Amino acid sequence: EVQLVESGGGLVQAGGSLRLSCAASGFTFDDYAIGWFRQAPGKEREGVSCISSSDGSTYYADSVKGRFTISSDNAKNTVYLQMNSLKPEDTAVYYCAAAIGTIVVVTTRYEYDYWGQGTQVTVSS
Repeated sequence: EVQLVESGGGLVQAGGSLRLSCAASGFTFDDYAIGWFRQAPGKEREGVSCISSSDGSTYYADSVKGRFTISSDNAKNTVYLQMNSLKPEDTAVYYCAAAIGTIVVVTTRYEYDYWGQGTQVTVSS
């Protein structure tokens, strides 16, 4: 059974940093993409970043480019999202998700097969 578990969320002041982790278990796939999404109250879930397992290619939403960095540690089956220069508008529940059988980054949430339970990120002004 595939499981994704996020951690690392919390409360931080504007300008601060957090590192989210997405630990995957039950993975037996060769090609996949891991994405980070976020959902603020009353808003649609939006894609933040994605990394492909095949070549490590990455994707970032315009709103986080230059501030967030996605990376993976294959030995630990963990994907990280380093978030710097956080803004109040980054406040949301952050989810990681896995899209199976792809060699490219995946930006559409409907293409993801597995989701974590989410971790809250709150940025105070």
